[in-house]
Amino acid sequence: MAKVIWKPGTMLYPVPAIMVSCGDKSENYNIITIAWAGTICSEPAMASISIRPTRHSYDIIKRTGEFVINLTTKKLVFAADFCGVKSGREVNKFAKLKLSAVKGKHVSAPLIGESPVNIECKVTECKHLGSHDMFIAKVLCIHADKRYINKKGAFNLQDSEPICYSHGKYYLLGRELGHFGFSVRKKK
Repeated sequence: MAKVIWKPGTMLYPVPAIMVSCGDKSENYNIITIAWAGTICSEPAMASISIRPTRHSYDIIKRTGEFVINLTTKKLVFAADFCGVKSGREVNKFAKLKLSAVKGKHVSAPLIGESPVNIECKVTECKHLGSHDMFIAKVLCIHADKRYINKKGAFNLQDSEPICYSHGKYYLLGRELGHFGFSVRKKK
């Protein structure tokens, strides 16, 4: 298989397209769409988001030390794109998009009510990396929409029609191809 060599860049795709909500009062609530995000530790549960210091949400999160990761869906794809290209300095995104700012349990930052999963986070560290700074945060709690919890108590994220981002485009996640450990599971 012939391959072409490219300069170093961002090629780890697809990535989650998440909406991060922040602010400590309704007058400074904001939403920023982020693709540079992820789980970084299981015990304790921790996540990271990377934001350019020029972005409006950067200063809010730096000051408050908290944020909420809100997973996105097919129904939220317009809002996710809008929140990634419009600045909170110029528009109240909650009002413009008619999204519900819901009070969290542990942080002042609002949850986005329309998101199937909201992850409350407390910043433990901010690392300057270059074009972006990475906010490393402890996960304080998770809010999961009851509509997607089955009779066994498992969360069926696929039913919410989650989306991801790849090379400037949003995609609906597809069908299941396997589950953890299926490659080594003993046949009955």
